[in-house]
Amino acid sequence: MIIKPRFRDFICVTAHPDGCKKNVDMQIDYVKKDKISNKFKRVLIIGASTGYGLSSRIVSTFGWDASTIGVVFEKPGTENRTATAGWYNTVAFERRAIEEGHYAKTINGDAFSEAIKAKTIELIKNDLGKIDLVIYSIASPRRKHPITGELSYSALKPVGESFKNKSVNFHTFEVSDVEIQPANDNEIEQTINVMGGEDLEMWVDKLLNAEVLEKGANVISYSYIGPKITYPIYRNGTIGKAKEDLERVSSKVNEKLKQIGGSAYISINKGLVTQSSSAIPVVPLYISLLGKVLKEKNLEEDSVQQIYRLYSEIASGNVIVDDRGRLRIDDREMRADVQGKIAELWDKVTTENIQQITDINIFRNDFFKLFGFGYEGIDYEKDSETNIEILNLV
Repeated sequence: MIIKPRFRDFICVTAHPDGCKKNVDMQIDYVKKDKISNKFKRVLIIGASTGYGLSSRIVSTFGWDASTIGVVFEKPGTENRTATAGWYNTVAFERRAIEEGHYAKTINGDAFSEAIKAKTIELIKNDLGKIDLVIYSIASPRRKHPITGELSYSALKPVGESFKNKSVNFHTFEVSDVEIQPANDNEIEQTINVMGGEDLEMWVDKLLNAEVLEKGANVISYSYIGPKITYPIYRNGTIGKAKEDLERVSSKVNEKLKQIGGSAYISINKGLVTQSSSAIPVVPLYISLLGKVLKEKNLEEDSVQQIYRLYSEIASGNVIVDDRGRLRIDDREMRADVQGKIAELWDKVTTENIQQITDINIFRNDFFKLFGFGYEGIDYEKDSETNIEILNLV
């Protein structure tokens, strides 16, 4: 079928397999230019199909020559419907990995569930014996509790008082003021249930009890802080409450890992164009300014460059750690000169000048590329196969 981008609100509901393959190939080719010393050899990535999770799997495999198990939750394609972008990303990653002689297997299902945790542990025991690094990179709008069966939904809202600020529709480039009413207690609690630390602790408890974590194993969970501009809707909002819970639980997990000489870390990464971030009011405008300022200062990094730098710093022991023990690879984003310039431009942005003083066009293009659209060298007018299998799907 001929595949075009189709939208439901701000969600793209189609994906192009050739474009997704190009995204993966470009990341792999970047990593292979200069391999990193092999710090970890057997890596479990929970949330491995898009964004930082996908880049972590790529850097682990092609930078460290590590064996990887990826846990994803994606929909395959049919003859008349495309798969999700994460499915096509995983197809492309596994084919390259297998072609080049790397171990790579994927489990597709709800990472919050007991069944997927058990399946993952069984695969580790049968194929790898033990894992020495766990990457936790889940972003989900909902969670079914594995014990109670209760469904929780995350909310993108401020806490305590309403929030009003500029935002942009990145399809029309219209700048407008948005006002979001504060979350109630139930919405805060549900967001913590979905995006907080309970599931991380459940994973680590099961991995420890099954004795599939190597001595000295590390667990790294990805998080974000961001600038003061986005604090009300992000760090001080419902999502921020969930991130605080994740950090609190990571400290508990760190104590548990001491029994095997291991450690748990939170890695604070930079803001990226993602489907999730695109749906958060204010954030698309902020990231379009951030990208412009970072490029002007020659500081810009995409997801694979960020993770490559993180892994390089881990291997060399030169990771930047803040006063709360968090790994900070958002250091370039949070530089005073970068944030100062963004604040200056923020006050000036209007619908009329947004294309001149921000990278909103690049933001929009990068959003389409998340789903495999907009890459040079791909004929988007030709028929494409949509029903493609993941080779090592367990």
